[in-house]
Amino acid sequence: MSVRHPIIAVTGSSGAGTTSVKRTFEQIFRREGVKAAFVEGDSFHRYDRFEMRALMAEEGRRGNGHFSHFSPQTNLLPELEALFADYGAGGTGRTRHYVHDAEEAKLYGAEPGRFTDWRDIDAGTDLLFYEGLHGASVTDGVDVARHADLKIGVVPVINLEWIQKIHRDKATRGYSTEDVTETILRRMPDYVRYICPQFTETDINFQRVPTVDTSNPFVARWIPTPDESMVVIRFKNPRGIDFPYLLSMIQNSFMSRANSIVIPGNKQDLAMQLLLTPLILKLMDRKHRAG
Repeated sequence: MSVRHPIIAVTGSSGAGTTSVKRTFEQIFRREGVKAAFVEGDSFHRYDRFEMRALMAEEGRRGNGHFSHFSPQTNLLPELEALFADYGAGGTGRTRHYVHDAEEAKLYGAEPGRFTDWRDIDAGTDLLFYEGLHGASVTDGVDVARHADLKIGVVPVINLEWIQKIHRDKATRGYSTEDVTETILRRMPDYVRYICPQFTETDINFQRVPTVDTSNPFVARWIPTPDESMVVIRFKNPRGIDFPYLLSMIQNSFMSRANSIVIPGNKQDLAMQLLLTPLILKLMDRKHRAG
């Protein structure tokens, strides 16, 4: 953790909705004049798209049906921890970009599915913002979580997460439901071992819960809308959280436990603005006081 060079980490599984949470942070940063260095978790995969396909096929021939992007073996977690440590110490560090599609290829000058070259983060940023799979990862020999000043978990209930992933991958990647189902099954052991434990490390978790039937996510024709959902917001340490203010500002919200508030799904952006803006400003105030 760092006073002069704070780090915010948003972590969640593929299809969980971390990208939409990132957009809310971007809005806050713009409004409050915060200059952030953005780092995507995909940048710290060990293998590019083509290498991963080849290795997955090889592992399948060996009888390993659970080779996935979720595991420490397929990610550069020591390098990610080094980035967090270096940024916290001096406001810089080395990162790269994973090129997802043709549009990004034009922007970054690399083939889709490949990585750009490693580069140093530009000097003069106010904070580092990470969004990806392993922002609160703790494994043997690696502790990414200890370097982040604010850790956010994005954790829809599992059936909703699967529905979101199925619809996203079919719409943007051309996969079939069967393809996505196979991916979910392949990743499940690593999801349990390496993704879920991070949500005990996070400071705040946002968990969307549908209020419609999602009992068979593999045949769901659409994603439950925010109006068809509730969001459970859990605080690891509720001290200092003004729950009466939140309850008064967010209509139809209620406390479910001493550290949890439940809100209508269509109020998530408002809740994030109310909750996160003071926390970001507090990080900035500490930074400026430290000189």
